[in-house]
Amino acid sequence: MIRNYLKTAWRNLLQNKTTSLISMVGLAVGICCFLLLTTYLINELRYDRFNVNADRISRLTFSYKSADDNEAKTAAITPTAPVPVFKKVFSDIEDGVRIVNYSNMRAAVVQFGDKVFKEKKMLAADESFFKIFTFKFIQGNAASSLSNSSSIVITASTAKKYFGDDNPMGKILKVDQKNNMMVTGVIEDVPEYSQIKFDLMASYAMMPRSLTRAWDSSNDYSYILLKPGADRVAVAKQMTNYITKDRPQSGNKMWFSLEPLTKVHLYTTATYGLEPSGNIKYVYILGFVAVILLILACVNFLNLVTARSAERAKEIGVRKVMGAMRGQLFSQFIIEAGIITLFSIAIGVALLAGLFPSFSTFTGQALGFQTWNLSWLLMALVALFMLVTLLAGTYPSLYLSAFKPIVTLKGSASSQAGGVMLRKSLVVFQFVVSVFFIISTIIAGNQLHYIQSLNTGINREQVLVLDIGGMPYTKIESFKTEISQQTGVLGSTASYDSPVNVGGGYSINTAEGKNSDYNLFVTAIPVEKSFTKTLGIKLVAGSDLDIGDEQQVQDTASAKRRYSFILNETAVAAMGWKPEQAIGKKIGLNGRMGTIKAVAKDFNFASLHEKITPIVMFPEYDWFGKLLIKTSGKNTANTVAAIQAKWHKFYPNAPFEYHFLDQEFDAMYKTDQRTGGILTAFTVVTIFISCLGLFGLAVFSTRQRIKEIGIRKVLGAGVVSIVGLISFDFIKLVLIAILISSPIAWYAMNSWLQDFAFRIDIQWWVFVIAGGTAALIAFLTVSYQSIKAALSNPVKSLRSE
Repeated sequence: MIRNYLKTAWRNLLQNKTTSLISMVGLAVGICCFLLLTTYLINELRYDRFNVNADRISRLTFSYKSADDNEAKTAAITPTAPVPVFKKVFSDIEDGVRIVNYSNMRAAVVQFGDKVFKEKKMLAADESFFKIFTFKFIQGNAASSLSNSSSIVITASTAKKYFGDDNPMGKILKVDQKNNMMVTGVIEDVPEYSQIKFDLMASYAMMPRSLTRAWDSSNDYSYILLKPGADRVAVAKQMTNYITKDRPQSGNKMWFSLEPLTKVHLYTTATYGLEPSGNIKYVYILGFVAVILLILACVNFLNLVTARSAERAKEIGVRKVMGAMRGQLFSQFIIEAGIITLFSIAIGVALLAGLFPSFSTFTGQALGFQTWNLSWLLMALVALFMLVTLLAGTYPSLYLSAFKPIVTLKGSASSQAGGVMLRKSLVVFQFVVSVFFIISTIIAGNQLHYIQSLNTGINREQVLVLDIGGMPYTKIESFKTEISQQTGVLGSTASYDSPVNVGGGYSINTAEGKNSDYNLFVTAIPVEKSFTKTLGIKLVAGSDLDIGDEQQVQDTASAKRRYSFILNETAVAAMGWKPEQAIGKKIGLNGRMGTIKAVAKDFNFASLHEKITPIVMFPEYDWFGKLLIKTSGKNTANTVAAIQAKWHKFYPNAPFEYHFLDQEFDAMYKTDQRTGGILTAFTVVTIFISCLGLFGLAVFSTRQRIKEIGIRKVLGAGVVSIVGLISFDFIKLVLIAILISSPIAWYAMNSWLQDFAFRIDIQWWVFVIAGGTAALIAFLTVSYQSIKAALSNPVKSLRSE
């Protein structure tokens, strides 16, 4: 019996090649996109779960809210004291570790023999790091690999880069020309789905900060390992009580939180993380897209099968007269759906394999079949086969097997079998989805363009960024003097870090005219003179920093050292002053005493997802991390070559590496850009699938109306009127879809835009363009069959009458 079903199903598919092909292609594309997005989502959801103790590890975050602030701010960076102090004080804490992004603090120049590289993924951590986190050791011992201040653990690919096939254990790597670090361990490369990514892990003890127990100047990333059964929330509350019990708050609030390790990547709201975080909202969005694409493909298949029902009515009637039971007919049609689904899955998986490399490049993640557990993948494919077969085949099978033989054999089953309302509803559904995606893509694209073109108060165009971490002030000044003579260099300045990566951990805790317990949390950045001029930051009051301001902070006697500060408008307003009133006021910033010399116009130093917050710029002399060089943008290659030549003269042992400041700015929106790109790509897919179904329906519609068209032509109807007649039936369904999808899309995208502090307004023309595009695409899809039918010879269609 099954063999007969299969043979009959195969013959039916061959007899209806066009329908079968359209169904398979639509399903294959839908299945491929579903699996592609599911792979991406699996990778996002499995972040950090490879750690054995993942359920007991938490990241420590610090939140603060000044009396003048409306919103609290949460940072992922902490001072040096919390981990060692809390380990001793609280019995529920089993262990803890501090991590410093060494490469972010300075350009980590690592050398072995004649091999010199700038390492962008070098961290330093306490000895407990490899006891808390699970990274597989190839050589060395996890428990003792960071026990010495000169210890360093490297990944397998890093070992290959420096040592080739030689044994790296015990070899000495020179870091920044001064630290000799011994390789004490080699681990497998860090998984892409780890929030802590590194190529080299040095001992935290190598850094002077390891000797301090400070509660200010936050630069560490702190992780806590709780004992089994410990209450995470209760421990965090105890930490907050500990740091606030002896500190008068005066309206200011500060508290610690413990974020579950596996929640950090997608759920955190903390700023200054080790890496850009994901967003659980985007997981929901892409999950919704994946499901909708699969449903859309199934709807497409269902629509085409029910459209063919009139052609199969007499076949069903004959088979019922010959004794076929409804259950047998149902099985027959389910098998046909199963065969199409099976072929579609095979085609979809083949497409998936071909798309993985490009999709991995686009997302910046190593995605492939290896992302899946093999047994999970097989189970997913089997489940997908059963789900799609039932979803796409059950209704048509029940529908077709229910035909009454007397009616169908009399030739009057077309109205019964036509399923007119069902087909119209399905077409409307397909285009509701398509129009929704078109509107969403246009709005997302406009928002991304807006944040990339918005005047943020920083002129970041044609600004080269060089890593100069730890280089002496005098040498930096000499280098700046040399490059200033080069054609194409308009100016240069140094700063602690990039202006789009300004750190927190500062507070104005002394201010003229304020109470002794006054405290305003701010972000701050040590800068060199000409910082505001080089980056085009406008001053609304006061004067810029100069050589005198730098000289007065070089006095080694801290009691004589005086600072000049530049505050932004938001910081001055938070202190209750107008810009002109603030000039000359005395303030203290984490112990640095001085006066306000200038007030800068507000500028965005963080993502446009966030509001502008108080910021302070102040001169420094003993440590700068970045050199910012403003160029004219003319003959950029020659300008960079000239700077490179000077670089090798001043720093012969350091590789010359640079990037442009606007690249850093764009990187802050990588998640938004990625989601926007995915939306764009899958908008095209939804339109493609919808148009496939529409094309198939147009074929059946014109075939069923061929005699009507012939009569109309004989009576004098022209090509245009016939094309309009056939096309209008479909276009009006698209217009209904536009009316349904527009308010849904507006609501969804308006909610998405709320994540941005700076955002566009949704304009009415977006809906006009989206609706017009959908209607035009639908018309072009249908018009081919309409024109073909209108141009056909009416004699051929009427001669059988």
